[in-house]
Amino acid sequence: MKTTKMLLVVVLTLVLTACSSTKNTSNDALYDTKWELEYITGPRIAFDGLFPNKKPYLTFDKSSQMVQGNNSCNGYSAPFTVTGNTLTLGEPGPTTMMYCGEGEQVFVNTMKKINKYNIDADGKLVLMMDDVAMMRFHKTN
Repeated sequence: MKTTKMLLVVVLTLVLTACSSTKNTSNDALYDTKWELEYITGPRIAFDGLFPNKKPYLTFDKSSQMVQGNNSCNGYSAPFTVTGNTLTLGEPGPTTMMYCGEGEQVFVNTMKKINKYNIDADGKLVLMMDDVAMMRFHKTN
């Protein structure tokens, strides 16, 4: 009887340890991947109307702690920190300041609200404000 209980404790410990190690894998999936925007919340303008020519994209660099990409028209870069699923984005750096419609401003303003992230079961990056999905990205080459 004691052997069965001890075996059960060992198996549960192994299962819990294995589950916690998968969380770190999703954390690593954030980095060194080009993420292209496929959904953004809020505007009444259709997604393709906001970004008719080029979709925004991001890449998170773990070593420099910078997120870089394009907000559909101009370059985008900002410092970031990750703790668990909490994501803190700093103020975006200078850009070329070309005007390409409302999409760019919607993107930048939404990025300022982000404080969490998740990589869902389909491998998509979901940027959130608290528990509300604000933006969704898919991996691209």
